[in-house]
Amino acid sequence: MSTNQIVSKVWSFCNTLRDDGVGYGDYLEQLTYLLFLKMADEYTRAPYNRTMPIPAAYNWQSLTPLRGAELEVHYSTTLRELGKEKGILGQIFTKSQNKIQDPAKLYNW
Repeated sequence: MSTNQIVSKVWSFCNTLRDDGVGYGDYLEQLTYLLFLKMADEYTRAPYNRTMPIPAAYNWQSLTPLRGAELEVHYSTTLRELGKEKGILGQIFTKSQNKIQDPAKLYNW
């Protein structure tokens, strides 16, 4: 995916959330959480092959096969559980909450 495609996708997602009444601060926060999880997943793959501190039960791959209410519940659980982790990971996700109420929009991310 090119940089322009990524930027376009991010802005499209932001516009969708804004149209649903999600405020700027909220959609920026949600976008940050999702990008963090996605980037951490990318770093576990070639050519980086890094080990990330995200528990497998709450990583990006744990979200991707889910749909509908199951995805929404798991994403909310992921945010809550990662906020309990030690170190910087816990700090990043402290008091995080899911503000994306439509699971279809979360899935399209």
